[in-house]
Amino acid sequence: MAKRIGIISDTHAYWDDRYMDYLDGCDEVWHAGDIGSTELADRFEAMRPRFRAVCGNCDGYDLRARYRELLRFRCEDSDVLIKHIGGYPGHYDPSIRGLIYASPPQLFISGHSHILKVQFDKTLNLLHINPGAAGLQGWHRDRTLVRLTIEGNKFTDCEVITLGTKTTNRNHEQE
Repeated sequence: MAKRIGIISDTHAYWDDRYMDYLDGCDEVWHAGDIGSTELADRFEAMRPRFRAVCGNCDGYDLRARYRELLRFRCEDSDVLIKHIGGYPGHYDPSIRGLIYASPPQLFISGHSHILKVQFDKTLNLLHINPGAAGLQGWHRDRTLVRLTIEGNKFTDCEVITLGTKTTNRNHEQE
């Protein structure tokens, strides 16, 4: 049975009600780090799809105790690897490069750069996704997240959701 996956990163303690609109229909939500606060993590977990996350370099001890730095698991028949600082095809971060080359996953998710990237690595036969940044902190202009469907070992219906620019979306924040 196919699973609809929502992928988000770099929220930096910022909640936007549209996260619910775009992620609530997903079977799973994956956060690629820099969640920013336990309150935000609680909100994601309360959405009720399965929530998986890794900690990021800006996450404090409370989130590092709750989420690991590296997460590897199977979704459907696909091997998935998530790490906040991961780089991208041809330029993987030294902290993950050895693992990726020794045992490539089929799907590698990373965050950190705030740069939206969906790229196939032909050398390792893997799909790399960085969903960009959904929060307000950082130099990015547009706030984004990604959704896709995983059926067996196939990835389909990949879509980029643009939540708007950082300056036009402050009215959606709930604190």
